[in-house]
Amino acid sequence: MGTKFIISVIGMFLVTYIPRFMPVYGLTKIELPQAVKSFLEYVPVAVLSALLFPVIFIKDGKLFLDLSNVYLFSAIPTFIAAYFTRKLFTPVVVGIVSYVVLSYIIK
Repeated sequence: MGTKFIISVIGMFLVTYIPRFMPVYGLTKIELPQAVKSFLEYVPVAVLSALLFPVIFIKDGKLFLDLSNVYLFSAIPTFIAAYFTRKLFTPVVVGIVSYVVLSYIIK
């Protein structure tokens, strides 16, 4: 490994770590109002939705609501498991199992 590579890795580490660390470090020093805390509780759900919905509903840049959409049909039991369990592990397992089973049934 050359010096340029090591400097690049350290630089990439700093560029990605500092913007993530500074807000967390700064927010631990102050008490946030309850309204801000309530608002921030929705951020993970919003980010997850923004990541998942295009995968589930869009194919080749177009809306894909078809009976051959394995992602859509495997998302249904996954969302139900997430709603009732309120855990992380169970919906992940349900999603993987339902995707594998439905991919053999549908295709």
